[in-house]
Amino acid sequence: MTWGTERLDELKAGTATLPPVVRTLRLGGIDDWGEGWVRKTWNPTPELATPDGSLFGGYLAALADQALALAALSVIPHDRLCRTVNLHVNFLRVGRAHPLVIEARVVAQTRQLVTLRAEFRRPDAVLIADATAQQVLMAFDHWPAEQAAVAQQ
Repeated sequence: MTWGTERLDELKAGTATLPPVVRTLRLGGIDDWGEGWVRKTWNPTPELATPDGSLFGGYLAALADQALALAALSVIPHDRLCRTVNLHVNFLRVGRAHPLVIEARVVAQTRQLVTLRAEFRRPDAVLIADATAQQVLMAFDHWPAEQAAVAQQ
């Protein structure tokens, strides 16, 4: 078990303290995870819709970044942090105010880089968006102690 998998267990159990940015953006936690993947259901609120009732694409990008980073936590070594160095989102259909199932998976990993893919599906399983990202792995010793502790939250 690593700090990343411990964090994922806490998120799944609902016992984790969510970082301020996650609370502010209402990104939420996760429903489940395993080695190399995470899954979450996200329920939009009316405040997050555009005037025509569609979902704001930048918000979906934030959800993608979160899910992809959490999937990376399932495979990174105990002495590493990860940070997004590349994020690409494809919008395939207009998202509306309905729940989304977001699943992110590791597709490749080296000593320094984790490559991931996520899918956003409506309750009827229709794919509305997908995303890819790369997470660079960094040693904890590159961070001041207080920043490393915050990064693990």
